[in-house]
Amino acid sequence: MFQEHQEHINMSKYFNEEAIEQAKTPRKEEEAEDTIQTNLDKITVSQETELSPAFDPIQRINNGFKHFKINEFNKYPDYYRELAEKQEPKFLMFACSDSRVSPTNILNLRPGEAFMARNIANMVPEFNQLKHAGVGAIIEYAILALKVEVILVIGHSRCGGIGRLISLPDEETSYDFIDDWVKIGETAKAKVLAEHPHASGEELQTLVEKESVMNSLGNLLSYPYVRSGIADKKLKLLGGYYDFVCGNFQTFEVDDIKPTTNIQE
Repeated sequence: MFQEHQEHINMSKYFNEEAIEQAKTPRKEEEAEDTIQTNLDKITVSQETELSPAFDPIQRINNGFKHFKINEFNKYPDYYRELAEKQEPKFLMFACSDSRVSPTNILNLRPGEAFMARNIANMVPEFNQLKHAGVGAIIEYAILALKVEVILVIGHSRCGGIGRLISLPDEETSYDFIDDWVKIGETAKAKVLAEHPHASGEELQTLVEKESVMNSLGNLLSYPYVRSGIADKKLKLLGGYYDFVCGNFQTFEVDDIKPTTNIQE
């Protein structure tokens, strides 16, 4: 994932530098338009060559929806009629954006059962109205508007985001957004390294993946609506770990989560 991202960064850098050089020499409007079109054509050709010739995205989307329409929507009209009026999910789930980790599939969820939040390495940042408003809005809406009863944070095996976290600091490669985001898990990484100084490779990766879930659960306590929900016994926090290599799912209840230092009243 990181290699593909770097290739896109390099391609963008190439076109930006080329555009700067062209801007140094005045040209006629027609010549400038031709240059822009040439660069756009290069990008288009590059994108087309990256796609498998056998893969038709529109056809795949249509086929997927037809399957859903026949086997779900048309088969259970009453269910979807009620769902159209309102949603009452019991869960708010934080899961990784990894294409191999879809809670809907691995937990056999139906539409309406879970309010979803997916991001790199399934992380929950501390309460911060300026830096992480998107995550905060999801949590706030799920608790105050939807009245969810459970927040489940799902970690998983061979997580690329956790792998990047472990590799930091990296002076050779940097990313615009990824590095800053995965640093949310620095506390989890430090804890694992302190408790397991000799861990390495896959063992270290798994330990940090699981501890990162605990770190996110702790960060959830920095949100006032989460603490209020727990205090009123209307909300429960759970952790999960999906090992897609062995096909196992582990759920753990957490009664002694340590809150972060960034508590919001």
